[in-house]
Amino acid sequence: MSLGNSRHWLQMIGENIPNLTELRLSDCSLSDNDVQLLFHIHSNYSSTTPLTILDLSDNMLTSSTFQLLSNLSFNLRELYLSSNNIVLSNSHYPNFPSLVSLDLSYNNLSSAVFQGNFNFGSNLEKLDLSNCSLTDTSFLVSSTSIVNSSSSLVSLDLSLDLLTSSNIFHWIFNFTANLHALSLGDNLLEGPVPLGFDKAMKSLEYLDLSDNNLQGEIPHFFGNICTLQSLVLSYNNLSGDFSRFIQNSSWCNRHIFQELYLSYNQITGVIPKSIRVLSELEYLSLEGNFLKGEITESHLTSFSKLKYLSLSYNSLSLKFVPRWIPPFQLIYLSLASCKLGPNFPSWLHTQNHLGYLDISDAGIHGTVPEWVWYKFQVVGYGYHLNMSHNNFIGAIPSLPPRLSVPGAYIDLTSNQFEGTIPSFLQHASWLILSENKFSDVSSLLCDNSTTATSSLLSLDLTNNQINGQLPDCWGSVNTLLFLDLSNNNLSGKIPPSMGSLNKLKALVLRNNSLMGELPSSLKNCTHLFVLDVAKNLLAGPIPFWIGDNLQQLILLSMSENHFSGNLSMHLCHLENIQVLDLSRNKLSDGIPTCIKNFTAISKRRINITEASRCTDIYSNGTYFYGYGSLGQYIVNITLMWKGVENWFKDPEFSLKAIDLSGNHLTGEIPKEIGYLVGLNELNLSRNNLKGEIPSQIGNLTSLDSLDLSRNDLCGRIPSSLSQIDGIGVLDLSYNNLSGRIPSGGHMDTFGASFFEGNPNLCGEQLNKTCPEDISPTKPQEPTTHDDADDNSDFYEALYMSLGFGFFFGFWGLLGPLLFWRFWRIAYVRFLNKVADYIYVTVALNMRRFHN
Repeated sequence: MSLGNSRHWLQMIGENIPNLTELRLSDCSLSDNDVQLLFHIHSNYSSTTPLTILDLSDNMLTSSTFQLLSNLSFNLRELYLSSNNIVLSNSHYPNFPSLVSLDLSYNNLSSAVFQGNFNFGSNLEKLDLSNCSLTDTSFLVSSTSIVNSSSSLVSLDLSLDLLTSSNIFHWIFNFTANLHALSLGDNLLEGPVPLGFDKAMKSLEYLDLSDNNLQGEIPHFFGNICTLQSLVLSYNNLSGDFSRFIQNSSWCNRHIFQELYLSYNQITGVIPKSIRVLSELEYLSLEGNFLKGEITESHLTSFSKLKYLSLSYNSLSLKFVPRWIPPFQLIYLSLASCKLGPNFPSWLHTQNHLGYLDISDAGIHGTVPEWVWYKFQVVGYGYHLNMSHNNFIGAIPSLPPRLSVPGAYIDLTSNQFEGTIPSFLQHASWLILSENKFSDVSSLLCDNSTTATSSLLSLDLTNNQINGQLPDCWGSVNTLLFLDLSNNNLSGKIPPSMGSLNKLKALVLRNNSLMGELPSSLKNCTHLFVLDVAKNLLAGPIPFWIGDNLQQLILLSMSENHFSGNLSMHLCHLENIQVLDLSRNKLSDGIPTCIKNFTAISKRRINITEASRCTDIYSNGTYFYGYGSLGQYIVNITLMWKGVENWFKDPEFSLKAIDLSGNHLTGEIPKEIGYLVGLNELNLSRNNLKGEIPSQIGNLTSLDSLDLSRNDLCGRIPSSLSQIDGIGVLDLSYNNLSGRIPSGGHMDTFGASFFEGNPNLCGEQLNKTCPEDISPTKPQEPTTHDDADDNSDFYEALYMSLGFGFFFGFWGLLGPLLFWRFWRIAYVRFLNKVADYIYVTVALNMRRFHN
């Protein structure tokens, strides 16, 4: 509720304030000023009648209002201030001496609540401090006021806080002996469940310790708390044998124990027949453990009051005698992955109030009895039916609609259902029929025999055998938010009436044989965040209205079609786009520089917030409709990733990719690509791109895959690519690149195949020496330095021998001639004889020559 002009409404309230004892203004967008005005009116108009109940939750109030209330409202018995902006510090010491019930949940109280002089008063019975950011230190220093007031507490809620240690248990055991209800769920508590609950909490009726990290065996002493009715220990790491827990507990509370939640722990063993001692059980949840064995009707014969039974995700087998009639009437039954087959469990026919039934992956074969579909029609709002992952066969009967059931969730995935989809299923809200053999959707959409208004929000018909043209009667289901018809045999054109789905959030028509242009009527679907028409025979230019009208798009996939023309500048209006796949078409011209306007991709992370507070929520890759709804749509993405087609169930929708490969794009890669720093994948391969790779591409530090292969790119590879530490795939093959391949980082991990087809590239990756690495040739280098070193001893000896030979030869000949006269005379005579001999010989030969 919003008051609009708060002063006007508060003035109207003030006119009747003399008799005002209860005032509830929850969710009215009140501010501190409005509350000041309220109490100004109260002081002017009030009589002796005190205001005892005040609800100002879910407004915009701050600590100043809280202080004002504590000063003016001494007679208040109930005060509700949940979901405001109250932040308490040690300077705020509220005083509410008469309060019986106080709700401060979903505020930021930090640790000041119990460390300051926070006077709750001795009458306080109910205290809600959930989601208040409380820590362990909140309970280490206890003032006199909290000790006195805590003794009167009956209900204490400390869930969704930041408690980690056993100090909180020490405080509770010592100061809250009269508690009937204690909630510590969704904290950070660790270790075993502490001893003392059975001795200190003798009045405890409700205990919630779920969603923590508690370990060890489930204590047997819970059976000794004779007042305990509800025990909630789900989502911990508790272990132990379940049969020991049941058999070793005294179970003095066997006549009042009503709720037992132990789901999603590490509990082992079998479920013993002695569990029937808990004959008053209404809620039993053991799913998500490691239980095994058989369950027969003898386990359940005493549970006449049982309403909620969840045994899913164990290794259990349910074997009941034929025609067994259970003593209970369930409203919730979850037996996923339990063995129920091979036949459909006939005992379910006796359950007339089931609002939730999950028998998925239960090994059931054959046809579904007709009474199952009749029961579905009469249950009512919020019905949940999950029969997926079995082996059901045959057609669903075409029953006349008996009662509209808005909000119903039906999942028949992975069976063998066939034939037409009957029209009565149109009144479900979430209809998941994927992976079957359905062949016709016309009856579901175009049957005019019913006058009831469709409540269909989600229709999933992926992986069926639907053939022929799509029917042109989509106006009958204009409530649709999600439509997935991928992987069928559809042909023909997309009908214009599909544009009447103006609430549509996701439209997936992937992998069919649809042809023609996209109908212009789709521009009415302005709320689309997913549009996937990949792998069809669609043609024509990419419509300009996609960028102008569908500006909420996060994912646009039009790959493997026959789209032609240029990349429209209008696409740059898609500021929210995160995945753009236009690969393997016939697109031409250049890549527009305005791609820098892709705001979501230009951020490394994107925060996805609530689309609407009370209606639509989009979070973590899943789209939910309405608080508490059972319906959901998982965003699935199929992309060529690292050269292989991969399927992503993207839980955080963190993937950011652009794939324009396999087209006829020309021109240069725009330097504006450097603005898209959040990109995980960029694929521009198999085009006609020219020019150099822009150095700004090194700004894309989030890249995991970059493929620029099979273009006509030239110049050097930018050294900035080596700065991208996380890149796992880099393909630059078959271009006209030149120069040295940069080294460092992940660049050294890529083999030759990623660079082949570039004859002018060189570097270690190609095992090819670059020209600048080759030294000039040096002349007259008979040996290398290494050879000289190896023969140094040999040459040293050679030079020494030559020296000695020259010395002895020289002085052996000339020495005697210089020092001995007889040798000199003999040597001269010898030279004269030699000279005479030469002269006579030459003269005789000359004479003979002349004759």
